[in-house]
Amino acid sequence: MTLEASVVIPGEDFSRVALTQEATELLRKLWDLHGPLMFHQSGGCCDGSSPMCYPEGEFLTAEADILLGVLDISDEDDGGEPAGGASGNGGKPIGFWMSREQFEYWKHTHLTVDVVPGRGSGFSVEAPEGKRFLIRSRLMP
Repeated sequence: MTLEASVVIPGEDFSRVALTQEATELLRKLWDLHGPLMFHQSGGCCDGSSPMCYPEGEFLTAEADILLGVLDISDEDDGGEPAGGASGNGGKPIGFWMSREQFEYWKHTHLTVDVVPGRGSGFSVEAPEGKRFLIRSRLMP
């Protein structure tokens, strides 16, 4: 089961980003530890091709970045809408950002954030958990 992000790019009517159930569960735990979160996906060295998860606002986005979607990880216990909705309103929204330059290469792909055992970058909040986020991609029709 995957959780699809809300559609935020003007003129589009499809989700570009999703979370696996395992990623959703880890993000709920991380939200409880760190508060609101965000993802940034860029290209480059030092785990730059991995999705990096930060406390919201700790990674500054600008005109060089594009918001691909908002993932609402709230569940019924949060008093919000059940996870699975893609509204991105209220609840526990997590923005998924990418550099515009990288988006030019990846604009034909749907991205699914998954989690695997291992240690990723020390800058991403999941690192101390002994897990790391990774992207599984597929071409969009």
